Amino acid sequence: MATSPAPGEGPVRPVSASLHEGTIAARRARTGKRGMSAYVEALIRRQLERGRLRELIEDAEAEHGPVDQATVEAKRVVLRGDNAGSADAA
Repeated sequence: MATSPAPGEGPVRPVSASLHEGTIAARRARTGKRGMSAYVEALIRRQLERGRLRELIEDAEAEHGPVDQATVEAKRVVLRGDNAGSADAA
């Protein structure tokens, strides 16, 4: 049985999507007149990655219990580089 290509792989084919004019205008202001396909492709791939990450988090929480929010916030501080004066943030 053949497997489907991974996101971002395989041949490109046209699809149709309906978007609000304001959404189109905002995208055009960021990227110019061209590049709609690449922009939409990147957005869809990002959303797929977020969905997979959410599934991994749910699986981990089911196995190990919910994460401690104070620990999560401490790690965010480190990741953002805001740890000056927060020696125990990690």
